[in-house]
Amino acid sequence: MRLLSVFALTCSLMSAPAGNWPNWRGPDYNGSSQEKGIPEKFSPVENLRWQAALPGPGASTPVVWGENVFVTTTDEKAEKLLGICLDRKTGAERWRKEIGKGFRQDERSTYAGPSPVTDGGRVVFFFGTGDMAAFDFAGKPLWTRQIQADYGSFAFLWTFSSSPVLHGGRLYLQVLQRDTSFEGHGELRGKPGGGNESYLLALDLVTGKEQWKVARPSDANAESRESFATPMPFSFGGREELLVAGGDCLTGHDAATGKELWRTPSWNSEKISHWRLVPGPVAGDGIILGCAPKRAPVYAFKAGGNGLLTESGTAWVSGDDVNSQDVSSDVATPLFYRNRFYIMNSDRKAMTCVEPKTGKLFWEYRVEGGAKIECSPTAADGRIYFMDQRGKVTVLAAGDEAKLLHEVDFGGLGEKDIRSSIAIAGGSLFIRTNTALFCVGAKE
Repeated sequence: MRLLSVFALTCSLMSAPAGNWPNWRGPDYNGSSQEKGIPEKFSPVENLRWQAALPGPGASTPVVWGENVFVTTTDEKAEKLLGICLDRKTGAERWRKEIGKGFRQDERSTYAGPSPVTDGGRVVFFFGTGDMAAFDFAGKPLWTRQIQADYGSFAFLWTFSSSPVLHGGRLYLQVLQRDTSFEGHGELRGKPGGGNESYLLALDLVTGKEQWKVARPSDANAESRESFATPMPFSFGGREELLVAGGDCLTGHDAATGKELWRTPSWNSEKISHWRLVPGPVAGDGIILGCAPKRAPVYAFKAGGNGLLTESGTAWVSGDDVNSQDVSSDVATPLFYRNRFYIMNSDRKAMTCVEPKTGKLFWEYRVEGGAKIECSPTAADGRIYFMDQRGKVTVLAAGDEAKLLHEVDFGGLGEKDIRSSIAIAGGSLFIRTNTALFCVGAKE
């Protein structure tokens, strides 16, 4: 009987569910996964598990839980905004839901920029229109919200694309925007007469009802108030925080109440008006990283601070006497993996590997040819994955020496502006272009 029990336990461990990718930056909110067994070589043919056509483009990253893959997408022809559930093993569509209407408000992106998020029982889809909807895994509607209708028109020059995140049963969304109304791409943005408030919002995941809403002020000027970053949950020293980037600084907030715990000094002392922020914060090894935009430095701060951080709270700044000035990111959110930060310089198509506590540069790898890279890097099984705007996937070795492992093209004819990050779950990579979602991995 005991031998039978041991055998049953062994079988259950062998068939345990593969790892999940529940939100845009993965299970640890830092771009990394503990997945193993991903093939070293892959292509749209080699080690391809399946390919699923998408009805329109979107910059969102798919999320994965168990046997379900969730994707936000546009339907370009019908000008609809859809939430889709696919079967993880086959790519077959399980269900799709229309959540909003529209396609794009500017020529660079669509409303399907924010990624979905799931807790394993529910999935929440959100779009740049402000439409938000929750479903169970069978596709049953649970609740809907319209953030612009409830809290005021978004005041962003480009399409709003912050993703919601889940932590401790709360659904978080940040809306860091201009405080004045303005004309953008042919229409009025923000409240007529101004008075737009930047805020953090916490919703109950079960009901969608507001738990709290707190103002998140800044001294930034005009477009520099706008942030397209996603808030990141962070635990340190027994404190549960929400890291927020935008308005020329980083802030840390109590995850239960939204109360601001600390704030960094501004990285925009000249009050430049067009420093909108795209890359989000990332933390690891007791260090919190923030990227100033437009080829400005990366700033590293010591975790656990309180109030306005002073010089003693800064660990390092790229571009000083010790650290490379080429360590910068205008778009991609950095990756933390195996005690190293990996930072993609979007304009130079250059990946850098740095030591968290000192900012020491271990290496820089420049991608030759190809298009601009605005995808945020992800990692698993000792490898780093990212994709350029035309669908070329690059795989580098993680570690203290730069090494190219693989390059392969997933983009179709005419593909452009691909920004989706590569999700990693179930021993597979999920690679999203404007026309299709590819799943590559070893045979199950």
